[in-house]
Amino acid sequence: MAERENRRGGRRDREDAPEFFDRLVAINRVSKTVKGGKRFGFAALVVVGDQKGRVGYGKGKAKEVPEAIRKATEQAKRQVIRVPLREGRTLHHDIAGRHGAGKVVMRTAPVGTGIIAGGPMRAVFEMLGVQDVVAKSVGSQNPYNMIRATIDGLQNEASPRMVAARRGKRMSDITPRRDEPSQSADDPARVTSPDGNGTAESQMPAEA
Repeated sequence: MAERENRRGGRRDREDAPEFFDRLVAINRVSKTVKGGKRFGFAALVVVGDQKGRVGYGKGKAKEVPEAIRKATEQAKRQVIRVPLREGRTLHHDIAGRHGAGKVVMRTAPVGTGIIAGGPMRAVFEMLGVQDVVAKSVGSQNPYNMIRATIDGLQNEASPRMVAARRGKRMSDITPRRDEPSQSADDPARVTSPDGNGTAESQMPAEA
């Protein structure tokens, strides 16, 4: 009996855990001119993600704010993309994205840097699961264009595994090898032996 209750409790916890998290980026009041006057509504921009490498955005319009947010969230879930992350915390390489007048630059960052980005870009990185990144918008400040430019740059990112598969090689062939640090050539205390098989201590003349 207790085991059955535990199973039910585990199933309930999985059902309660949301698959995607959402973030409302912008909401605007819009109007439509008709024969009898103007009809007012709301437009919402939402970003969703699982904070594990998937993110998407969507927009929705409705007469009420909750309905506009719901429409935007549903559209964002249908447009989710997967982005490879290095060590699950940052980008694999520096990338740039562009959409219309929106231009963004995104750079990798060491551990502890955090998310250095503003406005809509921060929402994308938080929903994506990025922990360390430095980003800058150098174009339009329109939130729609900024998010589209950010998604465009993320879609152009390539992990070492993807590059190796595209080139038909192994990852060990394209990733740098971490060899032992060699002795500096400027060190006068050690010189290459005449036979070239190793190093030999140089005989430094004693000072008078």
